[in-house]
Amino acid sequence: MLSLEFLTAKTLPERGPLCAVYGDDDYLRREVLLALKGGEAADVYTGKDVEWRDVHDALTTASLFGDDANMVIVEEADPFVSTYREKLEAWVASPQGTRTLVLEVKTWPKTTRLAKATDKVGLAVDCGVPADNKGGRQSKFITAAKKWLTHRAKHVHQATLEREACECLFNLLPLSLGLMDQEVAKLSLMADSGAITAPLVEANVGDWRTRQTWDMIDAMVEGRAAEALKQLDRLLAAGEEPIPILAQVAYTLRKFATASRLVEQGEAAGKRPYFPQIMMNAGFWKNKTDEATNQLKAIARPRAMQLSTWLLEMDLAMKGHNSTPSGARLELERLIVRLSGEASPRRMARS
Repeated sequence: MLSLEFLTAKTLPERGPLCAVYGDDDYLRREVLLALKGGEAADVYTGKDVEWRDVHDALTTASLFGDDANMVIVEEADPFVSTYREKLEAWVASPQGTRTLVLEVKTWPKTTRLAKATDKVGLAVDCGVPADNKGGRQSKFITAAKKWLTHRAKHVHQATLEREACECLFNLLPLSLGLMDQEVAKLSLMADSGAITAPLVEANVGDWRTRQTWDMIDAMVEGRAAEALKQLDRLLAAGEEPIPILAQVAYTLRKFATASRLVEQGEAAGKRPYFPQIMMNAGFWKNKTDEATNQLKAIARPRAMQLSTWLLEMDLAMKGHNSTPSGARLELERLIVRLSGEASPRRMARS
């Protein structure tokens, strides 16, 4: 089953005893895994570290407390599949219990016995993005991607993505659904009456400005104030408006605010913070968790815990007493300086 069909299905297909989530797009694999879980409990392992006996025990051993996970997920499972292929084939042929084993892999050759058995009794979700248009594959993928992006705008970002606006996004951006989703999230905050129109896209989305803004955000959260101020000056000189810049900045900083709260909650419960999982729970892509962890530590805990307050104050100021271009610029500059941290506040707990 194709990932975009899976993500837009009204009713999810039966998982069966084994589900493979495969393909080269990290964002699509992450979204499919989230949809599969659907808020259910799951035991999660990493393929390079876990052994079959641990996974088998998780699949077959009932909890004494009645809080059994409905799924056992092995992430980055390519080496796990290579090592335990025969045991996995035996599991699919004669599964025990009602739990589903989910394998997240980059490759899943359809000619193997394991893949063929999974097709019969389980589920395989293809999260690849066609690199070319041989056989019309890329055209079909783009058609499905437009439907998915419109669906996600409505159900996740509470906005209506108009057809012409959707076409503009695909013309302006590379074929990266994660990037497109970020842009729709930003545009939904600026849309009048919740409608994302083509003029709104054309005014606020562009290859150069998009890259420039992300570069500025990286400099901000890493405390490189001089570089961030320089990037901000270039964006404003190129005609970018402060409110759209704030929307994109806020989209990222809210994830860091969420991560800081998760760290605090974990420590209050006596748990040592495991940053890769924390950053994913906060909304960062799996392949960005290390970078995001370092950035969170650079922000430092006292500032990270104030991010939500700062963003709310900025939003009110830029729509109120500092609504002029110069006033809005001042608010953005103030945020950059705040994040630079002239003092040396207590750092986030070490991973």
